Amino acid sequence: MAKSTFERRQERTRRRLRKRSDRPRLSVFRSHEHIYAQIIDDSRGVTVAAASSIEKDVRAGLKSGGNKAAAAVVGKAIAERAKAAGVTAVVFDRGAYAFHGRIKALAEAAREAGLSF
Repeated sequence: MAKSTFERRQERTRRRLRKRSDRPRLSVFRSHEHIYAQIIDDSRGVTVAAASSIEKDVRAGLKSGGNKAAAAVVGKAIAERAKAAGVTAVVFDRGAYAFHGRIKALAEAAREAGLSF
C-alpha cells in the first residue's frame, strides 16, 4: 500500500534528524484535542521523559488541550522533566507538522525552560 503524504513528510524529517543521533529526540504529536511530547533516546530505544495536555497536572487552569496555551504548558513541562532526567540538549522532531502554531509554541516554551535545540 502506498504511503500517505503525511507519512512521507514524517520520514523525511526523521531521516534528516538521524544525522544528529548523539542527542535524544524531542518528538511532538498533535491531535485536534491535545498535544503530546516525548524525549526518546534512539540509541537505547527508551523514552526518557514525556508530557501531554491530557495529564491532570498539566491541564490545570487550561480551557482546552488543543490550543497554543496548552502547547506552551506542555513545552515547559517536558523541559522540566528532561532536566530532571539529566537531558539538556535534544534534536527537535516536529514530524510532518509545519513549524508554526502549536508546534512553535511548544518549542519556544521548551527553549525558555532551559532545553537546548
